[in-house]
Amino acid sequence: MTDTHFGFETVAEEEKSRRVAGVFTSVAGKYDVMNDLMSAGLHRLWKRFAVGISGVRAGQRVLDVAGGSADLSRLFLKETGSNGQVVLTDINSAMLRVGRDRLLDSGYTTPVTQCDAEHLPFPDNYFDCVSIAFGLRNVTHKDAALIEMCRVLKPGGCVIVLEFSKIAKPLEKAYDFYSFKLLPKIGQLVANDYDSYRYLAESIRMHPGQEELKQMMVAAGLSRVEYFNLTGGVVAVHRGYKF
Repeated sequence: MTDTHFGFETVAEEEKSRRVAGVFTSVAGKYDVMNDLMSAGLHRLWKRFAVGISGVRAGQRVLDVAGGSADLSRLFLKETGSNGQVVLTDINSAMLRVGRDRLLDSGYTTPVTQCDAEHLPFPDNYFDCVSIAFGLRNVTHKDAALIEMCRVLKPGGCVIVLEFSKIAKPLEKAYDFYSFKLLPKIGQLVANDYDSYRYLAESIRMHPGQEELKQMMVAAGLSRVEYFNLTGGVVAVHRGYKF
């Protein structure tokens, strides 16, 4: 049995999958409210930036991996238009229901699929863009997910990874105080869930930094990989192409 990380804990891989599922089932109902509170609304700008640098155009196909409450899917749907297609996926059924309902409420009928990022049920070379926002750090085998994202991507298409990253050194102390002292308390007050938001803070610290993730994307088969630090490195957007 192989071990991995669940936040700062070392757990069996099967245990991580179960506990991550529990986290997102617990937070699904308050996910969007907490995103706004945690980032002071900045997550909306980060997501718009990620979609903007994807270069997605009308008529193209987009796969939104671990898309949760469908923020990226809705933005991509505005770009692909009526002749394009955006497929929303997530491994967690509670999160996927939130995303599906939000899409329907916004007037969008688009494919929604529950699936594992490490085993995408789509053909090779199918999508013009594959995105994952704030989901990769929760995947047990990140390298396998990146390989799958590259596999289903068309030659010439791009993978977009938006994720929390390594913050600039001068901001570390303030960021640690916010992450470990304030964030779980906000989670307790708003979502009645201290432990899940403690895990989310820990999972950020265990996620690969900008350069390490860049090399992982190269190893997965992507080229011209680059990243863009946002808000002092609180998050980074990585972009890589398949040729």
